[in-house]
Amino acid sequence: MIDETGLVRGADGKDRCWWHGGHEDYQHYHDQEWGLPIADSQRLFEKLCLEGFQSGLSWLTILRKRENFRAAFANFEAERLIKFSDDDISRLLTDTGIVRHRGKIKSVFNNAKRVLELGREGESFAAFVWSFEPNPATRPTEITYARLTNLTKTPESTALSLALKKGGWSFVGPTTVYAFMQSVGIVNDHLEGCWMRPVIEAERRAFKKPI
Repeated sequence: MIDETGLVRGADGKDRCWWHGGHEDYQHYHDQEWGLPIADSQRLFEKLCLEGFQSGLSWLTILRKRENFRAAFANFEAERLIKFSDDDISRLLTDTGIVRHRGKIKSVFNNAKRVLELGREGESFAAFVWSFEPNPATRPTEITYARLTNLTKTPESTALSLALKKGGWSFVGPTTVYAFMQSVGIVNDHLEGCWMRPVIEAERRAFKKPI
């Protein structure tokens, strides 16, 4: 049973956000990845693609297939992905190690082209997405369980979603984009009282935004 704080105390005595559900691999993701700021364009691209695959599913499903996704999609290296053919799409549709959704699979190749277009225009994907980081003054003073369980998008995630769609990206709705922003540290949505919240805050203070 989750109480009003949304915190769950682990066997190690640490309080964590509720959503890891006690799964060891999910808890590791919570402690080692979720919310840590990322500056690398390739890893950011991978994360946005995986968030697109997650739509309609649980993140735990995607997490447990992540290495399969990396193997299937050339480690999400855009330069390699744009060389994939229709035969590769057909092959991936038979790959039981990933989510076999034609639209989401084709979206990865489409979005790889968009990443490279940004580069040709002189802007890295990392700099582009981080330019949508919210002004700290607009962020809530407390990140609570009640807030997070009722929050699916923000003005910033909507703006980033619209900008991506304008650039020809697909499977980048504002809810998907907000989950992406949470996971890569553009916002810190660890709950008040979660042991990782101050860790992320410290990482964000030391982080140099991509330019």
